[in-house]
Amino acid sequence: MRRLIVFFLFSFLQVLAAQNTYSISGKVTSENLPLPYTNVILDGTTKGAITDENGKFIITNVSQGTYNIAVSFTGFTTQKKKIVVSNSDVVINFELNQSDALDEVIVTGTLKAVSRLESPVPVEVYSTTFLKKNPTPNIFEALQNVNGVRPQLNCNVCNTGDIHINGLEGPYTLVMIDGMPIVSGLSTVYGLSGIPNSLIEQVEIVKGPASSLYGSEAVGGLINIITKLPENAPRFFADGFVTGWGEANVDVGFKSKVGEKATVLFGANYFNYSNPIDNNNDNFTDVTLQDRISIFQKWNFERANNRKFSLAGRYFYEDRWGGEMQWNPSYRGGDEVYGESIYTSRFELLGNYQLPIKEKVNFQFSYSDHDQNSVYGNTPYLAQQRIGFGQFIWDKKVNKHDLLIGTALRYNYYNDNTTATVNADEVTIPSLFIQDEINFTKKQSVLLGMRYDYDSRHGNIFTPRIAYRFKPTEDDIIRLNAGTGFRVVNLFTEDHAALTGSREVVIEEALKPEESYNINLNYLKKLYLNNGMMFTFDTSVWYTYFTNAILPDYDTNPNQIIYDNLDGHSTSKGISFNADAVFGSGIKASLGATYQDVSQTENGTTTRQILTERFTGVWSFSYKHYPTNLTLDYTGNIYGPMRLPLLGELDPRQEYSPTWSIQNIQLTYDGFNNFEIYGGVKNLLNWTPNKGNPFIIARADDPFDENVQFDNDGNVVPTANNPYALTFDPSYVYGPNQGIRAFIGLRYKLN
Repeated sequence: MRRLIVFFLFSFLQVLAAQNTYSISGKVTSENLPLPYTNVILDGTTKGAITDENGKFIITNVSQGTYNIAVSFTGFTTQKKKIVVSNSDVVINFELNQSDALDEVIVTGTLKAVSRLESPVPVEVYSTTFLKKNPTPNIFEALQNVNGVRPQLNCNVCNTGDIHINGLEGPYTLVMIDGMPIVSGLSTVYGLSGIPNSLIEQVEIVKGPASSLYGSEAVGGLINIITKLPENAPRFFADGFVTGWGEANVDVGFKSKVGEKATVLFGANYFNYSNPIDNNNDNFTDVTLQDRISIFQKWNFERANNRKFSLAGRYFYEDRWGGEMQWNPSYRGGDEVYGESIYTSRFELLGNYQLPIKEKVNFQFSYSDHDQNSVYGNTPYLAQQRIGFGQFIWDKKVNKHDLLIGTALRYNYYNDNTTATVNADEVTIPSLFIQDEINFTKKQSVLLGMRYDYDSRHGNIFTPRIAYRFKPTEDDIIRLNAGTGFRVVNLFTEDHAALTGSREVVIEEALKPEESYNINLNYLKKLYLNNGMMFTFDTSVWYTYFTNAILPDYDTNPNQIIYDNLDGHSTSKGISFNADAVFGSGIKASLGATYQDVSQTENGTTTRQILTERFTGVWSFSYKHYPTNLTLDYTGNIYGPMRLPLLGELDPRQEYSPTWSIQNIQLTYDGFNNFEIYGGVKNLLNWTPNKGNPFIIARADDPFDENVQFDNDGNVVPTANNPYALTFDPSYVYGPNQGIRAFIGLRYKLN
């Protein structure tokens, strides 16, 4: 009897509860058309719904109270409304507006803030959302999922690297911070690892010549890392993760109002990896050990008439080493145990000041001081570099002409202890540049640009360019760019393969500047479907021709790296394709592919350049399940075979790399206020370059070549304990040597 009473009482309470709950229904549209598969969520609850094919939704069993209802669809601006559920069902409708990333503001292509679709120069933009899909401790690794861009490791021991764009070597790529060319020379090799991702607002990439605006280093393209403005940054943020290999990365920062007219953004990054691992059993560290800290400050000052004034500074210190597993600092610089140890100390200052005059004139300036104390086995490399840069830019519109006129001055000081630098290299380069964008009609415009530099070592340098833009519809744009480039080579600062290993460095002649000629055709198409799906297609074809190219020659003599001006020419040509798709219900995907041919022709013979892949591919897939606040990200890349530097005909290592791929998966939960928890697995396929090779580092058991015999001509003689006639060489590297690993992290943001 008692059980029966309890049953009826429970049933009565259920009926009573049902009578006190209500439903929320409505319709979601965009441009008065139904928007299916849209997520509708009641904030602070687990209740929600997805619109049907007619854009309609219903949420049932909602108790009385006040709620915030959020409607979101990838590619559209999220909309929130407050509703009150009292004594009846609620009906509410939503009209969503498209949030087109292609209309975001960019500055890199023309040195002016313009809409990405209006720029005559194609510029790719990658936001913080892109960086979060595959968390990395630095921007160098983050770029591995950008189509046509490849972070290239240049040494198996010290793991230094550079950025390749469209198959061109790292020195052809100019890397800037907030538009200032301060990442060059020594920091081209090491500086990229010290830029914390949490301070980045977006990354803008130009593929192709940009020398007419940015100078000689922007021959193959440029990467502009734009840091957050203090007013747009959260009040406090923190982001940290650890991996199964023992890596730890922490970013923290805050912004603060200083007085009535100043806002400061402070950020710090710390990265540590101190767990030597030797999975390929060659007694050398698979990954370089690192202890790194970077501190950043950025000030914005409010001025009359909204004139700009910002000032930023960064200090970076890193201690990294790689080598034999038993190495420790007591062996540094000796010939008993091999290790490559690098101490880097660097500071930077950069600013932008708009002059207090009627015309729009800005003064931009930067200064960097880089000190490197390093040893490669028992070979010391001590180098200092100081770069000062300043430029005035006058932005002026006259009828249909949008003019940009500027003058710049660059000071470069470099000194090291190598025989190539008998005296410190000190040069000051003045420059003039002018750019005119002529808007003939709303559909057509042409940009004409020219830069003049005077280098006391090489005389007058002219680098013109032209860019034509045709926009037949609001959803189509065609851009044709052509230009020239000019680059003065700083050999040891750009290519540390000349210092690592035992290959002899031979500089056969006084190196002349390189010159290049480039043409690029780009077509971009946007496509919107009535069911809310959105697609973007972006295709480019390019051709670059180099004279006086300076490329390391590993082929003439396998025991040497020979540097001279190519007696002929080299070319880079190819086609790339990108597609971005928004499918609805929190699903977004992107796919990119590049096919390229990079070769050099000398004495009538054409050969494929070393360490340039035939094809690359990148992809990302994201799915957010709004009711559970979970987001799944799957990212990856694939690289085609590339020719590798062997040590001779007897070298048993593969002449060409296999087709290889790095793939990652991540799950993020953002259901907490201000917090995100994320975790996943990197390198799912557990791919490393040693797969299919007998070894990666040649003669790792004899790094000082104590048991290598040479003939009278300096060639290695095969012996019983050296049957392949090898010397110690860690330059056979084309990808990261770090296998599968799990990671977990936590983000906190207080707006």
